[in-house]
Amino acid sequence: MRPLEESLVDLFQHLGIDRAHFVAGQLVPADWVGLAARYPKRLASLTLVSPRPGRPELDALGSRLMVLAGDAGPGAQGPARLLGELTQARALVLRGYECLPWSDLAADRGAEIASAWLRFLDELPMPALVMPEGEGEAAGISYRIRGSGPPLVLMPLDLAPSQWEPLIPELAARYSTVTLGGPLVGVVALLEGRGRSNYLATIRAVLDLADIKLGEMVLEVGGGSGVALREIARRTAGANPILDIDINPYLLREAAAIAAKEGLAERIEFRQGSAEALPLADASVDVALALTVMEEGDADQMMAELVRVTRPGGRIGAIVRSQDMSWWSNLPLSPDLRAKVDRAGVLGAGVSPTGCADASLYRRFCAAGLVNLRFFPQQVSAMPEIEPIRAASLEQQARALLSGDELAEWDRAAAAAKAEGSFFIAQPHHCAVGTKPR
Repeated sequence: MRPLEESLVDLFQHLGIDRAHFVAGQLVPADWVGLAARYPKRLASLTLVSPRPGRPELDALGSRLMVLAGDAGPGAQGPARLLGELTQARALVLRGYECLPWSDLAADRGAEIASAWLRFLDELPMPALVMPEGEGEAAGISYRIRGSGPPLVLMPLDLAPSQWEPLIPELAARYSTVTLGGPLVGVVALLEGRGRSNYLATIRAVLDLADIKLGEMVLEVGGGSGVALREIARRTAGANPILDIDINPYLLREAAAIAAKEGLAERIEFRQGSAEALPLADASVDVALALTVMEEGDADQMMAELVRVTRPGGRIGAIVRSQDMSWWSNLPLSPDLRAKVDRAGVLGAGVSPTGCADASLYRRFCAAGLVNLRFFPQQVSAMPEIEPIRAASLEQQARALLSGDELAEWDRAAAAAKAEGSFFIAQPHHCAVGTKPR
């Protein structure tokens, strides 16, 4: 797989950008790591949302680094530690705010962010660059240009429904904003990589148990980049209506674009809506799926909605990430270090206060009155050779917990395993399928 930084440089050359201010989310370090390591002169500044420590690429940035983070929840620990290590970095800490990957930062705290961000950018003057407003694609990356002034490159903001859009008018008044998208960047790259791993086998196991029959209506809530939707579309070969309802317009657009490139767009309908208040009539679908989305909101309300819209005799399937089971890596670590690394799963992508990321999924299926229940945990492994972006992201979650001798031990073991091709990190999940009684 071609390194992302090479595609980014090709894109910059296409747009005539030699140097730019750059901003990236928390889930996908690959969005900026390669660029910072191999082409540091391309970065006039770098703004990171809730970054974790342990990234040597940040050391040379000094006061050209801004950290945007909240001070609430377990995820606040990483940015706080990083800011303690990089004393020249600027910081905007949102008081009383938890920066989860799906937090709608720009919508929730846009005025505060824009004010601090513009002050930071203005202290690092750059010449204006004339680029025509509009949209396009180059080097496999889509872009949208708005405004005029020095270039400001906005990578996707993880799973945020509004992305950076609420800030664009104010930013574009002083900067030429270049918003990037496509399957090579951001969370879409992460989700598509996961679809190349044995996570797809987990999806297939759930679909097998859901037993989709000819002509049945299939719903997925929070379909993300469309990995499961496209698998269903291929299985059913156009014989079944398939609906994706997602609260995130960015992911809906990206999922539709990928489906179109694979010739599957006509088999899937993409509709914006909330999994907690589905815009569907009672008993209107035959199979309802929620695949790694119940972590992000009110899981009980999502469960109630799945049951409500499913016809009697219909099936409901769900997968959630597990924070009550340990990660697993094949690295030969000392017992104390392994115990510490196991905590990375708890401090990873996070879970909302009312979300589900544990074995309570099974109790929720029982409490909903479903029958013919099938429950099973599953480990989903990430290998650099198959999905480098996700493997690197998971490894960084583990490394962020370590320091000194611990970090040296991890890095030695990881380097040896990568050299022989045996490195992986396995992330646990809980899976459930049940039938709505007739």
